[in-house]
Amino acid sequence: MRTGRRSLLGFAALGLARKSLAAPRPEGKKAAPPPNVTVETHRGKVRGGLDDGIKVFKGIPYAATTDGLNRFRAPKPAKSWTDIRDVVAYGPMCPQVGRERGSYAASWTYDKDASEDCLVLNVWTPALRDQRKRPVMVWLHGGGFSAGSGSRNVFEGTRLCQRGDVVVVTLNHRLNVFGFLYLGHLGGAEYAESGNAGMLDLVAALRWVHDNISAFGGDPANVTIFGQSGGAAKVSTLMAMPQARGLFHKAIVQSGSHLEGLTPDEATRHALTFLAALDVKPTELQRLAKLPTDKLVAALNKVMDSPGAKPNFSPVVDGIVLPKGPWQPDGPAVSAGIPMIIGSTRTETTALLGANHPDYFALDDTSLHRNLVGWIPERDVPRVIAGFRRLMPSASASDLFFAITTDRRVRQQAWAQAERKVAQGSAPVWLYELDWATPVDGGKWGSPHSLDLAFVFDNVAKSEAMVGTGPDPQQLADQMSAAWIAFARTGNPNTGGVPTWPPFSSAERPTMVFNTTSHVANDFRGDERAMLASFPIYKVTR
Repeated sequence: MRTGRRSLLGFAALGLARKSLAAPRPEGKKAAPPPNVTVETHRGKVRGGLDDGIKVFKGIPYAATTDGLNRFRAPKPAKSWTDIRDVVAYGPMCPQVGRERGSYAASWTYDKDASEDCLVLNVWTPALRDQRKRPVMVWLHGGGFSAGSGSRNVFEGTRLCQRGDVVVVTLNHRLNVFGFLYLGHLGGAEYAESGNAGMLDLVAALRWVHDNISAFGGDPANVTIFGQSGGAAKVSTLMAMPQARGLFHKAIVQSGSHLEGLTPDEATRHALTFLAALDVKPTELQRLAKLPTDKLVAALNKVMDSPGAKPNFSPVVDGIVLPKGPWQPDGPAVSAGIPMIIGSTRTETTALLGANHPDYFALDDTSLHRNLVGWIPERDVPRVIAGFRRLMPSASASDLFFAITTDRRVRQQAWAQAERKVAQGSAPVWLYELDWATPVDGGKWGSPHSLDLAFVFDNVAKSEAMVGTGPDPQQLADQMSAAWIAFARTGNPNTGGVPTWPPFSSAERPTMVFNTTSHVANDFRGDERAMLASFPIYKVTR
């Protein structure tokens, strides 16, 4: 990215200024050589940089560009290179529709460059070629299956590397129509995997990790995939993909348990909507390879700006890449032996819904009832409101709205995923909830969606707009990042920094409740769960 290059030039200029003011070296003594940050990958040598002693490599291609004839197909291997390739700036993100962001996200950086040549990854490591086998933590970014990138400052792995002697990997991949436009019913075998191309990119990235990470000080036999929101949905989906078997060994799902995929018929309807906006007939799919990227993005913007229901471009249960719904009706057998952490934040929807609808923060009883229709069958709304009022007697109408919609939008899926994991009887799962409330904006957000990012990556200094200042955020980061590192290392999140965290069981249902003083609660929110149990689990559109 251009911003990354400017930063490097700024550091270089600062270094020159310091050199001019430094005392002369004693005669006969030579300056120490720069540290060796060059690594041989299976495609060629790469040269990275340093961040507070951690070796950092940005923008390494893990597969070839996906434009032209490679569109809507499985990723192809990256081309090899002969010279040393400098990898000190993030690569581009997938083209996407711009999104409005809440004020709490103002401290975080966002990519500006987009390209179909977006299959790149970034590596942070404490050391190279020291014969150590460090746990590898591969982060999958959020933004649903439609937006975002792995190159934001809150995802930088320097502090995780320093805290836990781990290797951190973040990455970009195809999203929205570039990664999930299902053309199998329209174009036949040639496009059979098109509805899951973006997930196959993630498999390609994990294969790159398997083949190369030992050269970066990591252990390819100890890889944890973790993600939040859409990234958690990607983790959930990878666990159901036979192509990913053996490429990761532990999994963490943060605020995004993804249980169902699109059916081929559903995905075909969404594809037809997009093709109509693009003015491409279903019999003219060969034209797609020749269209410029901006035409595809313009058509995507058009369908997303149109009134009414929006098309959904996300993983498809195509019988090939996804043999069945990822966690529907039960857990995927292909990953039954993978330990998991699953969790949520206390008030997910203050951000997920309230960020774009400020009126949700000023509801009265009448508007509360009206806005819950769609989340709950209308005939049941009074019963559910009354039940939550008994549990939260001092809550405002808006508080009740965010509590009920958080359960429907996020927590019911997390509970179901944990239950289905335990039912497999093959590997443990730990359940958590982040309950600490951020003080920013007068405390209006509570414990919003994405609050955990600063703590898991121990990047509170890069997240002031989200977490505020003072000692509390670092206390949360000390607990959560240590637990995530312990899980990546051993498959068990217990560290001694928090009370003993038992694995989830269907009988006691223990939950770690993270706060400045954390605690474990059995059957946490059991009354809420019982009130909503009669409703089908809400199907999330990402």
